[in-house]
Amino acid sequence: MESLVVPVLILLAVVAGVTVAYRAGRRRKTVRTASQSQPPTTPQELARTAAERLSEDEHRRLYALIAQGQAMAAIKLYYEATGEGLRASRDAVGALAAHPQPYRRPEPVLAPEEDDDEPQRFPYRYRAIASKGDVTREVSSNMLNDEIYGRIRTLARSGDTEAAASALTRHSDISLKQAREFIALLDD
Repeated sequence: MESLVVPVLILLAVVAGVTVAYRAGRRRKTVRTASQSQPPTTPQELARTAAERLSEDEHRRLYALIAQGQAMAAIKLYYEATGEGLRASRDAVGALAAHPQPYRRPEPVLAPEEDDDEPQRFPYRYRAIASKGDVTREVSSNMLNDEIYGRIRTLARSGDTEAAASALTRHSDISLKQAREFIALLDD
């Protein structure tokens, strides 16, 4: 009987260790999940939020690519338009394909009359293209013109890249990350 006491004690110690490790892992996972922002829970919600991130032109081009069966090009377009990761872009395009969303204009925010910082919208789309080596970036917006783009280029070339990127995001529908990549190609 004495010969069984030691193996039983070892077995009980292993079971206790595994139980403690399992509970610690579950607790860590719960804390990590609670600290992250809650993503859309259903594909319909994901499609709705993904469609809200797109401009009217991007929305139209994305659905044209989906209709043509060009899923990779649609994912690339969504990735470049929103600046989200590849996996999130893939999931968003999949949700948009499975649950088509109409384009909804963003609700206009009423601004005070004296606010002159609001960019003017022109009746045409201005295309700004920057390239260095094999890398080419394009910004297309109806809030840009030669004068505004000239000021942005001047800021970039003078070394004030953050102000140039900020001005570019104010006068276009691109993210700050995409604006920084565009400005990096300008500051020769």
